[in-house]
Amino acid sequence: MVTQIPKKNSPRPFLKWAGGKSRLIQQYKDYFPKSFDTYYEPFLGGGAVFFYLQPQRAILTDINAELINAYCCVRDEVEDLINELKKHQERHSLNNPNYYYDVRDYEQGSNLEKAARLIYLNKTCFNGLYRVNSQGKFNVPMGRYKNPGICQEDLLRSASEALKDAEIKVNDFTAILDYAVSSNDFVFCDPPYYPLSSTSNFTAYSQNSFDEKDQERLRNTCAELASRGVKVMICNSHSEIIKSLYQEINFNIRTIKAPRSINSNTQSRGLIDELLITSY
Repeated sequence: MVTQIPKKNSPRPFLKWAGGKSRLIQQYKDYFPKSFDTYYEPFLGGGAVFFYLQPQRAILTDINAELINAYCCVRDEVEDLINELKKHQERHSLNNPNYYYDVRDYEQGSNLEKAARLIYLNKTCFNGLYRVNSQGKFNVPMGRYKNPGICQEDLLRSASEALKDAEIKVNDFTAILDYAVSSNDFVFCDPPYYPLSSTSNFTAYSQNSFDEKDQERLRNTCAELASRGVKVMICNSHSEIIKSLYQEINFNIRTIKAPRSINSNTQSRGLIDELLITSY
């Protein structure tokens, strides 16, 4: 079993992601397991915890097929991907929003072109928010960034290096039960958060919402993993419903402070309470 010590000059997420954990790592790090063999992340998103830990063996999954395709292209075809992104970088302009909307509306192309499209839209859309409508169509308007980081070559190459040995696939989170089986495994879960109000519901991450029944399915999955000795960490909103779900299975529940940044009203941004839950 190898002790996990993050390396210097660690790679970082190559995508902006609502609820991304980059700014929370310093609060999380004391609660990561001191050692484990295999790392699992079933809600991959921006992958901040994976990039911080840089585990020697990782299985990374998400239900979002477009996202998983982008990760696979970064891992396997990073130089070709960089070339595709350079084309977007040359054509993007605040003075010509038609290019953004033409790219947003065009969903065809090779896997490489789709990956470049996702990264381009992610870097140039409003607030870096991934949102789709009921037909699964990406529908976020263009942001007003003067110099968006559309093609960050060094970042993409370092991410590719970190991902080179990772297994990456499309899966529902419950598939983790097929892989994680012992105390040598560490599972980090960053699900769509339980909404604290109707205006805080950002669960349209795919065309399928993540409702209270899904939160219960996740709790049951984590309980089964813990019964095998698997080390499980979950983050979620500071909700009495979430607290009660994990108190029922005797998980450890801590409150941390998290920045609220996805809000069109800057006066509503600031620190809010979130839950950090562990089985160990």
